[in-house]
Amino acid sequence: MAPTPTPKPATTTPEPQPPAVAPQPTPKPAEAGDEEKMLPDPRSADLPADKMPAEEVACRERLKTLGVEFEEHKAESNPEIGCSIPYPVVLKSLGKSIAIAPGTELNCPMAEAAARFAADVIQPAAKAEFGADLKSIGQASAFVCRPRNGTRKLSEHAFGNALDIASFTLSDGRTIEVGPAPPEKDGKFLDAVRKAACGPFKTVLGPGADPDHSLHFHLDLEPRRHGGTFCQ
Repeated sequence: MAPTPTPKPATTTPEPQPPAVAPQPTPKPAEAGDEEKMLPDPRSADLPADKMPAEEVACRERLKTLGVEFEEHKAESNPEIGCSIPYPVVLKSLGKSIAIAPGTELNCPMAEAAARFAADVIQPAAKAEFGADLKSIGQASAFVCRPRNGTRKLSEHAFGNALDIASFTLSDGRTIEVGPAPPEKDGKFLDAVRKAACGPFKTVLGPGADPDHSLHFHLDLEPRRHGGTFCQ
């Protein structure tokens, strides 16, 4: 019998093991940017109908009764961002003797609220504090398609539902500017206007609220739970 060779020790080859964590696909650029998209807002889907709704027609009649000069403007929307204002108006005045500039594009309910506030609150406050009539309001922002600063939530400006006021000019030529440290008499007038705005408007912000509102009053009609307000 031929001698049988001694078998060599078996060489152990480790079995390939699955990785502890499955490899993740490299995110596509579109997926990486998803987190920057605006949070959904039901008003983003608002588009004009073939015929203007009765409530919009009635709102315009009330503006005319208040002596507000305005022009109709074509609907504006940006589906990518979510901004929409289906029945905008551009204000030329807030009443028979109160101008507003530059041209101010708002939705009709916000335009009506601003006109009533100017006539019922700002005008009497100017007369009481300075003995002069309110001649014009300098606005800093109306309809603008953008999010709230530093957030993914759409601003009320994106729906024409907000107005920023930077200054008030009186019939005697005096201009009162919104700011963090106004002269005493101006400050008394500005405080009265700001305090009275909380109620007619659902959000009121101004100097001291945050750095973004240090040079204007922000007024809007954002619907709030239980009809509440946010004034700061």
